[in-house]
Amino acid sequence: MVSADTTAGLAGTAPAQTSSAVRASAWLAVASIAVGSFSTVTTEFLPIGLLPTIADGLGVSQGLAGLMVTMPGVVAALAGPALIVASGRLDRRSVLIALTVMLLISNVLAALAPNFATMLVARVFLGLSVGGFWTFAPGATAFLVPPAQQARAISYVLAGVSVATVAGVPAGSLLGNLAGWRAVFGVAAVLSAVVLAVQVWLLPSMPPARATQARDLLKPFANRGARNALLVTLFMIAGHFAAYTYLTPLLGQTFGLSAEVVTGLLLVYGASGFFGTFVGGRVATRSAQGAALLAAVLVSAVLLFAALTSGGLVAGVVVAFVWGSAFGIIPVALTTWMQTSLPEAPEAGQALLVTGFQVAIASGALFGGRLVDGLGIPSAMVLGSVLAVVAAAVIAAALRR
Repeated sequence: MVSADTTAGLAGTAPAQTSSAVRASAWLAVASIAVGSFSTVTTEFLPIGLLPTIADGLGVSQGLAGLMVTMPGVVAALAGPALIVASGRLDRRSVLIALTVMLLISNVLAALAPNFATMLVARVFLGLSVGGFWTFAPGATAFLVPPAQQARAISYVLAGVSVATVAGVPAGSLLGNLAGWRAVFGVAAVLSAVVLAVQVWLLPSMPPARATQARDLLKPFANRGARNALLVTLFMIAGHFAAYTYLTPLLGQTFGLSAEVVTGLLLVYGASGFFGTFVGGRVATRSAQGAALLAAVLVSAVLLFAALTSGGLVAGVVVAFVWGSAFGIIPVALTTWMQTSLPEAPEAGQALLVTGFQVAIASGALFGGRLVDGLGIPSAMVLGSVLAVVAAAVIAAALRR
């Protein structure tokens, strides 16, 4: 359970609202951060659906163009810890606004890029924005809502990820086919400008009580709860992405479904993630570890089912719905777990959590790819299931303590 003292510690100062009734303006401010998460994730993954046309437009190979996806992830992994130390005692309102400005710059540069080097510069700006946003945004909600509503507010912010998956990225691909990839980044720039204006209007002052020092980044390793959260992150996220990277070929090649059905099931996956995020927020309000355990068990079970089933439409629907719902729970559960475990240095914990996510994503995709090349797509599902079981064992041990 999230206590009042804990939540006050998350922000470094007591929230302005202490009654159970939260003003509408506070939830509007939370919504402005949630829209920022939607815009950030949409921009991060836009090149996936536009890769061939961007490569042709900038005169590079598709393999080289893949750096547009890799670059932000690498920069984000380094940016989280670096920005949390560099920000000192800057008002978190100013920090979030500056990160949205970086997002806007990234989209404008991408839309106008005359060459691939400029595009990579744009993606560096995006990586800074991504790493910083996921470091500062969850903790910022503690300034806006009372303790009992903290996990719910975080779930709203993280729901932007699911909405981007369901609507933002597919819409970007569709617009790219109709109007070209530059127009897509132009629209993303307009959306970023709108987010910036809304945040300037709605976000209140959020000054931290103390600056995060470089030595604070070591605190998660000295705290049992924070260590467990990081360990679960590495196993759970690596397991998820070892399998998720091959979700489309699983549904199409292994399950024997048509391209149209696969597209529909990907939408089911994204919509289920949106649902899972809110379920995770409610469960995490009572027990972050309990929410994480629920997600780990569901991920392990559904991936083992995916590896063993003979396929077909029904199996595809089950996999898309259960897997999407389970993964929707994970970010809010792990974020809440880290923040409640490390109330004296929440932003340091969140920065390392962001880095852990990025490392786990890269590791999972790498090892999953090795298995798929050697043993086929079901082997990646088995690996993901095993890693989720390990994560569940760590969570169960933490709950017993």
